[in-house]
Amino acid sequence: MKKILLCKENDERETRTALIPADIKKLIQMGFEITAVKGTGEKSGIADSEYEAAGAKLVSSNEEGYKGAEIVLRIMKPESIDGIEKGALHLSYLDPFNERELLDKMASAGLQAVSLEMIPRTTLAQKMDVQSSQTSLAGYAAVVNAAARLPKILPMMVTPSGTINPARVFIIGVGVAGLQAIATAKRLGARVDAFDTRPVVEEQVKSLGASFVKIDLGEMGQTDQGYAKELTPEQIKKQQEAQAKVCERSDIVITTAKVFGRKAPRLISKDVIDRMKKGAVIVDMAVSTGGNVEGSKLFEEVVTENGVIIMSGDMLERQVPVDASKMLSGNFTAFLTHFYNKETKELDVRLDDEIMKGCLLTQGGSIIHERFK
Repeated sequence: MKKILLCKENDERETRTALIPADIKKLIQMGFEITAVKGTGEKSGIADSEYEAAGAKLVSSNEEGYKGAEIVLRIMKPESIDGIEKGALHLSYLDPFNERELLDKMASAGLQAVSLEMIPRTTLAQKMDVQSSQTSLAGYAAVVNAAARLPKILPMMVTPSGTINPARVFIIGVGVAGLQAIATAKRLGARVDAFDTRPVVEEQVKSLGASFVKIDLGEMGQTDQGYAKELTPEQIKKQQEAQAKVCERSDIVITTAKVFGRKAPRLISKDVIDRMKKGAVIVDMAVSTGGNVEGSKLFEEVVTENGVIIMSGDMLERQVPVDASKMLSGNFTAFLTHFYNKETKELDVRLDDEIMKGCLLTQGGSIIHERFK
């Protein structure tokens, strides 16, 4: 198993590509054969000629490339799997908790489907972790977008005309995206507050120069994958009430609270937004999974009656496709390298490996992953 197809994304909003030429060179030198669909790197600033120069063969469509492909790489879940050969290893985001029909189809087609979201968040798998690489960029973009929309500057400025106080930024959820948002807002000179249901992150928040907002929610913690545990309705209500006071004084609020495989918790309600400043900006980075903010809309900006701006924070990594593609390509390359057998010059699908066991969902005509079968 060494013939790789690099697919072109069908979603017009997608700007990234799964492999860049530099990594294609490395993979070809290892023994892989790579085919790329024409135009796959166009929105990332990569010309077809660069793929050819790296050693990739070009085809005109995904469907043409499926013939003979043993490994299929793409970013987003496929709209159709027609034409992908039985036994092929398919790697992409799959949204497995919400795409049961797609998993059934992939199993029936005899595909070996790897879900990028399910790659374990372990030290060994860190180089393969697309969630971390992409949400880090999204956290950066969230702050930049909010700063551009805010009708005031972020840093303190002392001038002969008077002193401008720094803008106040509140980050809710201190995972990978939240930490990068904190770091970016601090670099831009803002005063930053942050909150997370996991007390263990307080030290990280303070190390970046931000203030940690303490809210006593009782027993909390994180999953073995590093995600925050789901809160009870009572804990969510207590969190909302305490956060409301911080939101009222903030110029920018960024919410990053996603619970993997579940609907995002509602953290900011309309009554809180009604008490916020005119011109304040909220970025809801969980809008695609139900939203942390009441009234947020996917891929749309909402301006409330009292002048608060609610921005969609979904897939913000697409705004920086050059770096996003570079990091994604590194993730894919690390995965392929880890399972590459130097003796046979083939990629081995080894279920005795904890990484493969954690992310391979279908094989041999069935759904094999414990959480989905």
